[in-house]
Order: sequence, then C-alpha cells, then structure tokens
Amino acid sequence: MVRVISTPSSRRVAAVDCGTNSLRLLVADVGADGTLTEVDRRTTIVRLGQGVDRTGELAADALARTVAVTREYAQVIADLGAQAVRFVATSATRDARNRDLFFDQIRAAIGVDAEVVSGDEEARLSFAGATGSVSADHPGPYLVVDLGGGSTELVLGEHAPVAAVSMDVGSVRLTERHLHSSPPTASEVAAARADVRAALDAATANPDGVPLGRTSTLVGLAGSVTSVTAYALGLRTYDRARVGGAVLTVDQTLAACEGLLAMSRDERLALGFLQPMRADVVGAGALIWAEVVRRVRDDVAAAGGELTHVVTSEHDILDGIALSIR
Repeated sequence: MVRVISTPSSRRVAAVDCGTNSLRLLVADVGADGTLTEVDRRTTIVRLGQGVDRTGELAADALARTVAVTREYAQVIADLGAQAVRFVATSATRDARNRDLFFDQIRAAIGVDAEVVSGDEEARLSFAGATGSVSADHPGPYLVVDLGGGSTELVLGEHAPVAAVSMDVGSVRLTERHLHSSPPTASEVAAARADVRAALDAATANPDGVPLGRTSTLVGLAGSVTSVTAYALGLRTYDRARVGGAVLTVDQTLAACEGLLAMSRDERLALGFLQPMRADVVGAGALIWAEVVRRVRDDVAAAGGELTHVVTSEHDILDGIALSIR
C-alpha cells in the first residue's frame, strides 16, 4: 500500500473503538480548526463481549479474534502514516475481571495502551462525534443515543453535553440474557423489553438523569441503529452514504425495529446488508432502539412538544476519539 501523507495544516491520527460487538478503525486528518477529513474507516465484528455478562471474563476465543484484527488495523495505521493513535475500549472490557490480559495483548499488537473509558467519557466522545454532522441541518438540543453491544449511552446537549447516562443494556447483553430463540418468543421479548424500560426509568428518574422531554432532535448511532435504518430504506446492500444522515419518521423507525425483531437469524441474513455476526444480535438492538424512541416521543409530548423524526448518524465515538487526540 502507498503511504499517504497528511497536509502541513493537518495531523493524521488513528482512532480505534473496541466495543462489545465490533472493533472499528478511523484514520483521519484533523485540521488546526478542528475539521476532520476521513482517510479510512472500517468495522470488523469480533464479539469481544461474548459471555461477559454471564462469566465476568473475556473469553479466550473472543480475545484472540480481537487481537488478530487489532494487528491488521496496526498495519493499516502504519501504511497510512498516522502520527498518533488512541485505542479506546468500552463496555465489555469495563466489565471483565481478566482485562489485564487484554491490555497486554493489545499493547503487543498495536504498540499503544488501550484505555478503558467510563460510560460518561464514552457518552461525551459519542456526542462530540455525532453532533458535528447533524447540527447544520437539525435543531438542538440533541439527544444522542449510542446503542452498543454491552451498553447504551444517552447524551443530551446542544453545543456540549449537559446530561448523560450509560445504561447496561446492549444488543449482545440482551441477546445473551433473554433472546435465545430464532425468532424470539413472546416471553423472551417481554423480558427484554422489561430490562430496557427499567433502565430508561432509572436513567430519567432522578435529578442527575437525562431529561428526554427536552429533545428537539433524536440522533441514533452504531450498528443496530444503522441496520434498522438500512432495513427501513429497503437496502439490499449496505450503503453508508444513504444511511448516514437519513431521516425517518418515528413510525417508520418503530415499524423497522419490530420487523427485524420478529425475524429469524436466517431471515435477517437474507436481507443482504447484515454481517453474519450482527444478524443474531440485531433483533435485541432493534428492540432497545424502539423502546428508546417510544420513550423519547412520549416524554417530548408530555413536555408539550412533538417528536416526529429520527436522524441516523454514521459519525460517532470514532470521530470523537479522533478529535480528542492531542
């Protein structure tokens, strides 16, 4: 591969986001004015959080998959001439007793230390990455929802976060807890919904919670949300250009969520735009997204407003990580 050098007015950086389900890389040029120009962006599903909710530890095969892809990313970073790298790990690693083993192997694979960020820091980075791409076209305050494999972050703000919470519900976590059938049974779905509703109650019930009723624009991030959007748009292959920035009505969003949830794994794979390792957990992700959208819609209505549309962003915590590199 030919090494591409950033311009004198920018700095080339690499951001790695290691989540419960996916390992993702962004190489970008960050200008002195804070603008970000994407050079390379890629996602690999490694399922690092496999079994963590049950065992409290990272599984050996999951760790091996993650380290192998990290080595591949390290080569991409070197080929593209990134001058600085930040590797951020989120929910699965926060919860694992054997995370020191993870730290050692990641350091050997990519040459930098992995940082396990708090839910609050994860939320701040997601907000910074997402709002830059939607603020020109949609009014604030923004509620940014980063729906991951192990946790879901809710962040409210306009120019910066003013309230944030991390909920321990994610697509992998809820699948492993409740959605064992393909398609899931009514009782499994009911149990999963109860978990999400309880998490939302806790996220909004106290003065330190997130006042969802203040939302003007609801922005969804990450693989479950983008998959729901691709399904709602009727895509046969994933098209990042069409998914990023897509605006769906609340009713379109809820219908797509319920459609994906009701399918078997094989039916989801037949749609054409899902990776095999996302097909088994996207039903849980769709369930979480539906519950969040309903709660925000209802809380906005109770506050005297109306939420009619939902925005999908392809810019997320990766962008926030890249912008944070000094």
